[in-house]
Amino acid sequence: MKKYNSILKYIFVVITALLITGCVHDDKYDAPNLDDYQCRNASYYENSANGFTKWTLHDLKLKTQSQTFTDNAYVEGYVSSTDETGNIYKTIYIQDDPTNPTEGLTVSVDMVSSYTKFPQGSKVYIELKGLAVTTYGSVVQLGMITDAGTRIPEKYVPSHIFRDCSVKATIVPKVMTFAQMVTANDKYIGCLIQVNNAEFDAKALCMNYAPDATTVDRVIRDNSTTTTRIVRNSGYASFANQIMPSGNGKFVGIYSKYNSTYQLYINRVTDLDMKSFPRLDGITADPCQFNSTGLTQKTIAEVKQLYTSGNWNQITGDFYVKAQVTANDETGNLYKYVYIEDATGGIRFNINKTSLYQDNRFRVGKDIYIKLKNLYVSNVSGEIQLGGLYNSGTAFGGIEEVDIYKSVFDGNAPVRNVSSTERTISQLTNADVGRWIKLKGVQFIDADLYKPYASGATTNRTLIDCTGKTIVLRTSNFATFAGKDIDGGKGDVYAIVSAFNGTYQLWIPYQINADLNNPRCDGSVYTPLATIYGDDFSSGFANWTTVSVTGAEVWTISNQGNSGNNYAMMNGYASGNKANEDWLISKEVSLVGKTKAFVSFTTDVRYAGNALQVYATDNYSGNPSTTTWTLLPATLDTNTAAFGDWASSGNVNLSAFLGKNVRIAFKYTSTTSAAATWEVDDFKIKGQ
Repeated sequence: MKKYNSILKYIFVVITALLITGCVHDDKYDAPNLDDYQCRNASYYENSANGFTKWTLHDLKLKTQSQTFTDNAYVEGYVSSTDETGNIYKTIYIQDDPTNPTEGLTVSVDMVSSYTKFPQGSKVYIELKGLAVTTYGSVVQLGMITDAGTRIPEKYVPSHIFRDCSVKATIVPKVMTFAQMVTANDKYIGCLIQVNNAEFDAKALCMNYAPDATTVDRVIRDNSTTTTRIVRNSGYASFANQIMPSGNGKFVGIYSKYNSTYQLYINRVTDLDMKSFPRLDGITADPCQFNSTGLTQKTIAEVKQLYTSGNWNQITGDFYVKAQVTANDETGNLYKYVYIEDATGGIRFNINKTSLYQDNRFRVGKDIYIKLKNLYVSNVSGEIQLGGLYNSGTAFGGIEEVDIYKSVFDGNAPVRNVSSTERTISQLTNADVGRWIKLKGVQFIDADLYKPYASGATTNRTLIDCTGKTIVLRTSNFATFAGKDIDGGKGDVYAIVSAFNGTYQLWIPYQINADLNNPRCDGSVYTPLATIYGDDFSSGFANWTTVSVTGAEVWTISNQGNSGNNYAMMNGYASGNKANEDWLISKEVSLVGKTKAFVSFTTDVRYAGNALQVYATDNYSGNPSTTTWTLLPATLDTNTAAFGDWASSGNVNLSAFLGKNVRIAFKYTSTTSAAATWEVDDFKIKGQ
């Protein structure tokens, strides 16, 4: 009986505690609650006393663009997206119904982690007064017109977007085919859609969604059309480094568009179910898993021995090699190939694809497996290389992008440090060709000092050791460090050894691989040139004089295609080629007291026309035609077929102007027959 009473007392105490807890909770009822943050009910907007007019998403997108709304109007919809994984950035997509939408909308907001306030499936109300619609990439978007573009600043989001306090739905993807992605269905842009029988293109097989910090497009197709679509993946997404599914199946994502290109955004990779085989292209099983059954392992040294004679030899045996990537194309100094190495040596592996570094398999330090059957080995100017054939089998080169998945497999191990083989110039042998080495105790020859790594084309610089032995260092003009001045001290160089007709050569993937800061062999200490005056045109033409001698076209400042960085531009084409003569003349720069002086800059040219001319003077009269000019032998861009391949001028000697005040001028000319576009940037006058 006593025991029974004790139990009753215990139950009473627990109930009392719960009641007290409940009272305490009630006392805090008005405290902020994230579950109810920034929420309203439909009744608020339906109440005529509040004066709101409801617009449909369709009505909204038909409104006059780029004009701020003054109406006390609102739209409602359901959030179809989530930025939780980081793949969607500063955008909230909504649709007018969670299960059978007839309209979608892109809402541009200057905020991140919007999912914490407006998670997928939330019903939201957007008050439109003070907002506007504009078009970006052929897609109507809602935002606020600001100096930074059409985005709702984060501080104004709470004044415009409200979540329904009680309604949250499950968004059921609208089933579409790629064939249905046509202008008539642009109304669905912003909706969550599902595409069945979808698969990523064979060129993307076994690749990660996106490389670090880089947004990339991956091609996808279904069985409804031969027209492919784009899946746009952010390098900041939490799933960026995961391998994309290699099978066929269900793709779920946000439906969008950029100009005429239809594209999709993944909310979460768990939304995808693409594991079925066979694929539409006939692949019958997961091609991304390496299986060595029935294969014989070869070393790099043994692979090289598979070349015996002739232009090339096909590998017909069921062989594979395991190797580590030692150098790739990240800086542009290597092009469409990587170097791989094992304990027995290294070899160049040719692949007909750019930006290989963006593929997880080709990151420096990765272990990869390569199935060798049906690949080729060739002796290219004295260097044994691995690759494939092209031009219908008439030439040796890289394996095709579409075939990479057939031969290259991720070792599925973390990136390892690449170990270098220490050598001096005298110690190099043919066994070192293809290896990643540490070349000890070298410096650039005197004739190369104060020069950039490359100027105008692939350039040879000469390294020498303290015994007088030399070796060539080659650098592509497309390397990101091509225009950087070489270091003038002595030290160790980390590089790949290549060979050309019996002569050893070096390639460095990064400028830091030739960081030479010790005293030179003769004990002297190299002093880098100091920049006396530099101009990246961020302040426009504040320190320049523009003179238009002939024609209406003039030098301007632009940043188009240059990631927002300004440059000087002159274009003599305006609804046809025009005759022009226009000068861009720098401010006066003093070279008094200098014993060395150089000018350097970068140029980019597009379209046929006269070459830009570069002059210097120490007696500018205020009129180009009455000034005595000295023509400078600067290296200029020569690729008229494309923008973006900026060429370094090299360090152009200004020794004739030492002790004087100098101006540099760029003279542009065009005719009615040809008018090139010339761009100039990174202007520097250096000296000591």
